[in-house]
Amino acid sequence: MTWLVYRITNSAFMLGIVGFSGQLPLFIIAPLASVFADRWNRHKMLLYTQSLALVQALILSILVFTEVVHIWQLIVLAVLLGTINAFDMPIRQAFVSEMIDDKKEDLGNAIALNSSMVDAARLVGPSIAGILIATVGERWCFLINSISYVAVVVSLLKMDIKIIPGKKRETKIAEELKEGFSYTFGFAPIMYLILLLAVVSLMSNSLTLLAPVFAKEYLHGNASTFGFLMAGYGSGALTGAIYLLNKKTVLGLGRLIAYAVILLSLSMFVTAFSRNFILSITMMFTAGTGMMLHIASVNTLLQTISEESKRGRVMSFYAMAFRGMSPFGSLIGGGLGGWIGAPITVLIGGASCFISALFYISKLPIIRPLVKPIYESLGIFCHSLLREYSKQ
Repeated sequence: MTWLVYRITNSAFMLGIVGFSGQLPLFIIAPLASVFADRWNRHKMLLYTQSLALVQALILSILVFTEVVHIWQLIVLAVLLGTINAFDMPIRQAFVSEMIDDKKEDLGNAIALNSSMVDAARLVGPSIAGILIATVGERWCFLINSISYVAVVVSLLKMDIKIIPGKKRETKIAEELKEGFSYTFGFAPIMYLILLLAVVSLMSNSLTLLAPVFAKEYLHGNASTFGFLMAGYGSGALTGAIYLLNKKTVLGLGRLIAYAVILLSLSMFVTAFSRNFILSITMMFTAGTGMMLHIASVNTLLQTISEESKRGRVMSFYAMAFRGMSPFGSLIGGGLGGWIGAPITVLIGGASCFISALFYISKLPIIRPLVKPIYESLGIFCHSLLREYSKQ
């Protein structure tokens, strides 16, 4: 989608607009959808959302194949898919526990497997699309995407699970939303995980959003260059997923999250200054690894420590932090990319992620003494810079 938008408009700002349109519904609707995830039959709801997504993808592929696609159509279809995903994501995440209802001892491994597979697919998918763009053209990406939903719907229909009926509750939806908010942000471990994920999703979005700009303007390439950059990012994500799938316990994930964000931020620093094709691909690989380790580890920890009765609502805030912040990241990345250039925009995003990682680490009791002096020194340094700037 990003390559199609950039080819049609040649505008970094329009990349941000389309990204914003597709992700904003998730930010607005996800909390409401989470209440339904804790009330309704999750298996049946997933069948509905995936069937609707199939229709949306088919319409998009037809428009591209017939070469009548316009930017306003992409925006409308992006909003439609974002609305569908707003219901799908919290329901899908909460559905994991139902699939292993009679084997609760395997819940931790199931959550890790699910989060790693889902998040890896989300990151690896664009890399596959990038390769297809470079070889057979963008229209086939959209067609394959629409066909892939058939496999999802068939898989859901063939699931042999214990059907758990929707949970009828006397409390009002507004009260359950308030209860979910209080639980999520009243429990420090969940709150800090959500906040870190929100900042990283907001500020790291510029790396993949502006990848077409780096490929064309700074590496002097074409669609193939963009495809290889995204392939590097996806390969890194897959590497991170494989590592997590072989991790048999959630112990250590708290620190791994911090290290993953630092790896991501450092990769963004180097990518911003790189004008070498191989170096850029390498940095996209490490960035993908860091992003994958971060989001999948957060997903696993949240589902592990959340109460079953509130898991759907907690995962809605996960969806808001991960995907819901992306539209604002798209606007920031697209706007800054068109104003001050892609390299400086990515550099700012990497710095923001790095500072957030230091703040998060300072909240981990085990390694707080090691990082707190660094964080305080960085704060003093930033304060002095602002003071000098205000004098000028």
